[in-house]
Amino acid sequence: MFFLKDKVDDLDFLRKADISPTKVAKALIELFGEMIFIHGFVHGDPHPGNILVSPRGQGRFSLVLLDHGIYKELDPKFRLDYCKLWKALISLDVPKILELGEQFGVGKYAKYFPLIFTGRTIYSKSALGTQVSGEEKTRIKQDLSSLGMDDISSFMESLPPDFLVILRTDGLLRSILGNLGAPRHVRLLAYAKCAIYGHEEQSRLESGAINRLSLRVKTSISYLHLRILIELARLLVQFNDYKHKIKDKLSWMLLKISRDVLGWYKPLM
Repeated sequence: MFFLKDKVDDLDFLRKADISPTKVAKALIELFGEMIFIHGFVHGDPHPGNILVSPRGQGRFSLVLLDHGIYKELDPKFRLDYCKLWKALISLDVPKILELGEQFGVGKYAKYFPLIFTGRTIYSKSALGTQVSGEEKTRIKQDLSSLGMDDISSFMESLPPDFLVILRTDGLLRSILGNLGAPRHVRLLAYAKCAIYGHEEQSRLESGAINRLSLRVKTSISYLHLRILIELARLLVQFNDYKHKIKDKLSWMLLKISRDVLGWYKPLM
């Protein structure tokens, strides 16, 4: 049985092998996060047929990547800038996002980076990982409706080739995570961690032992800060979900009570 393999998002297979889909999602996104942000090496076509899960017993598993002829090695400067971009996206550092947009050559279109990668606008007041408000959805629709085909073409043509590979890879990974039912914070947290460590990687290589220790502490603090942001957002989502469930439960109870009372009560003639 432990020699069997199947597609990464085959939920029936995972269930029979007693493997947690969320753990598979976490392992998958951390694997690709390390590959992209730290090593600058990207598998260009991670669809489910190219990623298999191999059970190891007692809920353990290995991920198996196929089709190794379509890797892309990222330009070192692009890798570092992409790490900086994700740090800015997590903390919604608007000036830094716009500055990096200029470096990536997309100019004014950089304001769409948060929407593309994290699902919120650049001036969003919504917590990271939460659903955007109705007002913000309206603003997004208005903003996107003002874009023409020329704008979209200009944006895509302005992106460096490495960025196009990243967009395709991230899109396929998000689809797999969705099929696995993984919470949104799993991807955000993995990317935040890998972006921070990837950003400090070059400095660590160029530093002495003492400076390397200092960088390690600094990196851990930066990651802790971003993790707190993401975890607070996750807790907010859980609280809102719990609040809605309680509200629905109370509404159901009131409706049931009302029906019972109305069914029992007979007006006097």
